[in-house]
Amino acid sequence: MKAFVLERYGKKGALRPADMPTPELRDDEVLVQVHAAGVNLLDAKIRDGEFKLILPYRLPLVLGHDVAGVVVKVGPRVQQFKLGDQVYARADDHRIGTFAEFVPVKEASVALKPQGLTMEEAASIPLVALTAWQALIAKADLKKGQKVFIQAGSGGVGAFAIQLAKHLGATVATTTSTTNVALVKSLGADVVIDYQTQDFEDVLRDYDVVLNSQDGKTLEKSLRVLKRGGKLITISGPPDPEFGKEIRAPGFVKLVMRLLSSGIRRKAKSRGVGFSFLFMRADGSQLREITRLFDAGVIRPVMDRVFPFDSTNEALAYVEAGRAKGKVVIKLK
Repeated sequence: MKAFVLERYGKKGALRPADMPTPELRDDEVLVQVHAAGVNLLDAKIRDGEFKLILPYRLPLVLGHDVAGVVVKVGPRVQQFKLGDQVYARADDHRIGTFAEFVPVKEASVALKPQGLTMEEAASIPLVALTAWQALIAKADLKKGQKVFIQAGSGGVGAFAIQLAKHLGATVATTTSTTNVALVKSLGADVVIDYQTQDFEDVLRDYDVVLNSQDGKTLEKSLRVLKRGGKLITISGPPDPEFGKEIRAPGFVKLVMRLLSSGIRRKAKSRGVGFSFLFMRADGSQLREITRLFDAGVIRPVMDRVFPFDSTNEALAYVEAGRAKGKVVIKLK
């Protein structure tokens, strides 16, 4: 099968187009013929070697986490899916590889594609939608009437998270550039801070939840906009000891996580604020809940560009540049 392969870790290194064997299918997996694949900053970070401790992949590695496509083979233990089903998923950790013609995914991580969406639109959803769901619902337990600050509202995670938070009945604040103010307002943002002319710390007070996706300086400032008892959830690090337990990391990796997050955890504790790191996981049951929201018209996909498969490296570079409005997708079929 055709694929884009990472041969060695390195900043901004190019993936190599290659012919690879179709992956072996395990008993609890379906083989998906990839029609479209979402491109995420996570792919660039793995390529750069930033997650070597957390996700020790063996190289060469096919990158890619989001997939929409058709089931072409099922393992003997699979019961929910059959040949020809149109599905979407976030590929499983240690089994990623959606920048290819075929990818195996655990049955438990797959859901039927929302009926009203194209393959490209569906491929734009799983990683960012599951990230927002796991942050706002599973970790924050966001409730109607609460206030949430979602950073980078025009990005992939932000664009979905704003819509989900509004559906839950929260008041939503976000940051964006001048050119994207209208976009985030159309998604439901109540308070829009133009980071080019304003500092969110001067505007926001007594928030219940912050979803942080930016750098360490922004993370620390985020503490100061939260009320006592509020929750700071970061998807951009640093990882905390709880995450080390979740992934059953070796002792020295747990120690590194403890040290990396000690400063922010100490500051959060002194302000009476909860701090947690989220590295989203594949989850088909959550994806089915998300499908219902799309089928009901509650949430819409926000896409920037669709690249042809041959331009996978260009798509990755475009995502890295940080200017995409919503998601970037590569199209195979």
